Amino acid sequence: MNAIEVRAALTLAVVYVLRMLGLFMVMPVLAVAATEFSDYSVMLVGVAIGGYGLTQAALQIPMGMLSDKWGRKPVILLGLAVFALGSIIAAMADSMMWLIAGRILQGAGAIAGAIMALATDVTREQQRAKVMAIIGIAIGFSFYIAVVIGPLIAESWGLAGVFWVTGILALCCLPLVKWAVPDSPKHFNADTLPRMDQVWQLFTSRDLWRLNVSVMLLHMMITLLFVQVPSTMVKLGLPLDNHWTIYLPVLLVSVFLLAMMMRSSRGRTPRSMLLAAVIMLGSAFALLPSAGHSWWLLGAGLLIFFTGFNYLEANFPALLSTIAPAGQKGTAMGIYASFQFFGAFLGGILSGAVTAQAGPTSAYYTGAVIAVVWCVIVAGIRAGEKLKRVALTVPNNTQPKASQLAELNSLNGVVEYVFDASQNQLYLKVNSEFDELNARAIIRQWS
Repeated sequence: MNAIEVRAALTLAVVYVLRMLGLFMVMPVLAVAATEFSDYSVMLVGVAIGGYGLTQAALQIPMGMLSDKWGRKPVILLGLAVFALGSIIAAMADSMMWLIAGRILQGAGAIAGAIMALATDVTREQQRAKVMAIIGIAIGFSFYIAVVIGPLIAESWGLAGVFWVTGILALCCLPLVKWAVPDSPKHFNADTLPRMDQVWQLFTSRDLWRLNVSVMLLHMMITLLFVQVPSTMVKLGLPLDNHWTIYLPVLLVSVFLLAMMMRSSRGRTPRSMLLAAVIMLGSAFALLPSAGHSWWLLGAGLLIFFTGFNYLEANFPALLSTIAPAGQKGTAMGIYASFQFFGAFLGGILSGAVTAQAGPTSAYYTGAVIAVVWCVIVAGIRAGEKLKRVALTVPNNTQPKASQLAELNSLNGVVEYVFDASQNQLYLKVNSEFDELNARAIIRQWS
């Protein structure tokens, strides 16, 4: 990677870590710490934990498209400012309703698409996977840090302290984005951000709906889990500031088990592995109702859950890249992200409602039932070889003939392609046999 690509990868990773750290820190503490409010209820806790997902889901695609009109940085700065404002409102909240208002406003800072688009804009195609991997690792790293330090901050400074830290971290990102992150060149990549003319086609795609519903259920499950587990730990006699003693070893071992699962399916995402991961989540929820009487059962249930969760979280984006049509990954990713955040919202609502009506044990069993239904959906996902996506620029004022495109399509490794005349771009889905240098040589002959 060149200097600009390294700078982009590191600065955007830091922005992501600081922002996601704030979101993730709330999850393991809110169910316990919110009991200090006079209008506390399990239902409102569920809404507060998942509330940010509603506005995130609604604004992912509009904010992404807005970054094409206003520019990447202005949209990212606006989103961070809104997120910080929501954090401050939540920190100053004296009731659950104000806390929920702050969480919903936090979600309105939906900048994930704009950040990824900026990363794409300032990196070369052959280095893009490395940059995205660095950002992806940073997101996962921020989750592990947040789950460990969130309870410690809440115990020391209360729930308000968690939100104050969240708001301050978001404000620290503003000068970083303004002056440290590289500026984006003014061009549009159809494989990066959503396009309105593609939304309905991909929303109703037979291949993509199973994946979208799956990521919705995945984030529904983790939100449902975090509405219940902190309270279970407290009932076992573990104070909030000691919850990290359970989370840390569980997460570390789950990463090791994830590496073993990934190694066994290197280069492919077998449907059997996806089903196994969903069954792991269902088994964890079936086990956790008994965890109120045993540390070992609690630890085992969390370990099984996070191993399955990590596998699906890591592999669903790769599946999306394989399934989404050439030149339409940006739109597919926008829809996927909307389902993902909507799942977090539904998980909070469902967990709060079931717990309020039938108790925490029923909420755990609800997760197990969801996993059974989910297995039927996952069984129809088209899994297989992971494909790479390549964007090639066609010489200006060149309109390839059908015979020329057919020649390109006949190259080894080309699975699918589409030509975008408005941008002079060829978008291809290719496998490991593809020779990019040969393809570029063919395109140069068209001029």
